[in-house]
Amino acid sequence: MFRSLRNLGRLWAIGRIFAEYDALFLLETHSAGMTAARIARALWQPRKDVKGLRPGQRLALALAALGPTFIKFGQALSTRADLLGEQVAADLTGLQDRLPPFPFAHAKTTIEGDFGRPLETLYRSFDEIAVAAASIAQVHFAVDTEGRDVAVKILRPGVRAAFTRDIDVMLWLAELTERHAPQLLRLKPVEVVRTFEESVRIEMDLRFEAAAAQELAENFAGDKTFRVPAVDWQRTAEHVLTLERVSGARVDDVAAVAATGVDSTAIVKTAAEVFFKMVFHHGFFHADMHPGNLFVASDGTLIGMDFGIMGRVDAATQKTLGEMLLGFLTRDYKRVAEVHIRAGYVPADKSVEAFAQACRSIAEPILGKPISEISIAKLLGQLFQITETFQMQAQPQLLLLQKSMLLTEGVGRTLAPQVNMWELAQPMIEGWMRERLGPQGRLKDAVATTLGTLERLPQIIDRVDAVTADIARGGLRLHPDTARAIRGEEPGQRTARWFLWAPWLVAAALLAALVLR
Repeated sequence: MFRSLRNLGRLWAIGRIFAEYDALFLLETHSAGMTAARIARALWQPRKDVKGLRPGQRLALALAALGPTFIKFGQALSTRADLLGEQVAADLTGLQDRLPPFPFAHAKTTIEGDFGRPLETLYRSFDEIAVAAASIAQVHFAVDTEGRDVAVKILRPGVRAAFTRDIDVMLWLAELTERHAPQLLRLKPVEVVRTFEESVRIEMDLRFEAAAAQELAENFAGDKTFRVPAVDWQRTAEHVLTLERVSGARVDDVAAVAATGVDSTAIVKTAAEVFFKMVFHHGFFHADMHPGNLFVASDGTLIGMDFGIMGRVDAATQKTLGEMLLGFLTRDYKRVAEVHIRAGYVPADKSVEAFAQACRSIAEPILGKPISEISIAKLLGQLFQITETFQMQAQPQLLLLQKSMLLTEGVGRTLAPQVNMWELAQPMIEGWMRERLGPQGRLKDAVATTLGTLERLPQIIDRVDAVTADIARGGLRLHPDTARAIRGEEPGQRTARWFLWAPWLVAAALLAALVLR
């Protein structure tokens, strides 16, 4: 009861903000929501400065006004064109994660609290003015005691408490949705909120971000196309992250990029190849590669920043994605449908032919455009829009991937709108597909499966030896009732028929040893 009252109070404040920014349209998809929207409009009038804006733009402004948690949630929703529609999702993609900086005194208190020592013993100098301030943290430039230039990221005070409060509201609403709107169960509202909660909790522990940065750096060790700033682990803690300070032109600053002398088409090609390597070679990708997190060095190397949101793709999903994209690009829609069903994304009882037809309906308008206008991210987004008809389950890892792909394509269109970044990376993509999906890939998978079985062979033999030893010591011990049931006897009846069953029981025991390894 107390939880409901507390959340109703927070909902009152949320409803006021949504009404003021005329962003109540999301509620009007359900009868109860329509009633709530009418009440909110009666209580609060829209602001004059939001008139003429698109619904998605108004929603983005409302989420920004509600603070850090809702900003992050809006960015997560930008991947859900299946829920919000393509235009609203696109508008949320531009949701800016910028807040006014908090005072230097708070930053100093946080640093000294984490390390238990004065700021001056960690950094020779520390700029009091933040160079960037976002919803969860802000960044200051500094010089460490060894004289190295560093960037220091500090968690925003009070952000954890605000996040906990708002997540509870979201989870409460998701639970009510699942209880009273069963037709929305396939969208997994509670699971979506839980996944969002987990990702932001990880983002609020800067040690996890440091670990992600180091892992990504190791993946690209020796690769001159992409670079990650080095982590200073001695000056990194739960609320503080210290990284090597790097310089470069922000990737969406066309003039600054041009000043580096690096060809813009080459940068776009590099961006596509880096993204492809992350997803299909390493299985670990930067899931928030917006222009503010990507810089271009004077030698053309791309430099990544902000590693709080990362995604993982296992080998099976890599193969599924590869087959799916290959099917689309070759217009083999039946193959696309079969891949979805085989992977369990679409229930097995759905018609392959019908799903293939649906895939054709969304792909042809996109693939029929000039190559420079083809958007693979848009293709995936529209694919998610047809999920309701075929009861396709939400796939969080694919939604994160689609968001990252959309951001990467945005970088390409800013720098070189006349080219298609995936066409530039086509040789790499085709090479990977030949290696993983062609005869060589199938042979490699078969060899890997065989080797895996051979690796377990000593365990199998040990299990067989153990069972054989048990039999030699005293035979198989069965419960008397079990033994009588095997012999087909009534209680008290005796017979020697068990001799007929003995070989089969031994064989069953050996088989169990093989299976239960």
